[in-house]
Amino acid sequence: MGIQSAAVLKTGTRRRSKMKENSSAVSCGNCSVRRLCLPVGLADEDIQRLEQVTRKKKILKAGDVLFRAGDSFSNLYAIRSGSFKSVVIGADGDTQVTHFALPGELLGLDGYSGHAHPSYAEALEDSSVCVLPFNQLEGLAQQVPALQKQIYTIFSEELKQENDVLLLLGKRSADMRLAALLLNISSRYARRGYSASEFVLSMPRTDIANYLGLTAETVSRLISRFQKQGLIKVQGRAVTILDLIALSELAGTHCSYEN
Repeated sequence: MGIQSAAVLKTGTRRRSKMKENSSAVSCGNCSVRRLCLPVGLADEDIQRLEQVTRKKKILKAGDVLFRAGDSFSNLYAIRSGSFKSVVIGADGDTQVTHFALPGELLGLDGYSGHAHPSYAEALEDSSVCVLPFNQLEGLAQQVPALQKQIYTIFSEELKQENDVLLLLGKRSADMRLAALLLNISSRYARRGYSASEFVLSMPRTDIANYLGLTAETVSRLISRFQKQGLIKVQGRAVTILDLIALSELAGTHCSYEN
């Protein structure tokens, strides 16, 4: 290798290394999803104390498993970028997708009560998380009332999400289920400051079907029907909601994004 080529390679390596270091250096104070995560309502000095707990970051590629079913509970994971699915494995070996998690949300709460994770979390795309050792987080929360209140709020929201899933998979028809899921994802992206009408579904249709209790063929057929009805436009995994009100009426819900 020539001297010039070696210098270019070395420079490129340093640049990539610096970019990686800068990416890992994102703190709670300047994180783009801080208002949706644990630092909500915390004073600057308390955020600095929290950063001592959340110093460890983890980067995962699509398909990587963050934690497995049966792993002992020791950490919570705050999603900085990307998305995940939570999956439960039944006694017969069948799998059930129970949740799709987006930036600003926490993973691992399901392991708190039983001290072990009943499900596994898999990255749907290249993703990054902050690792929150729960014992340290709990100790800090006892000293910072605002943090303790936020943790209780997150646990409450987790229970609400479980109830929403039961409602979604209950007596609703197949088209109502899919419409409700699209609205749910739309509203969650809107809360993060992204477009409510244009977003990318990081999860494959097989996972969507599993989550909704449908077949992949049914999901594909419903998506085609929604497009013909002028409700949505789909190109690959990119979704554009064309008629939010009509989609909300189909789902039997409303289109407010203030929850």
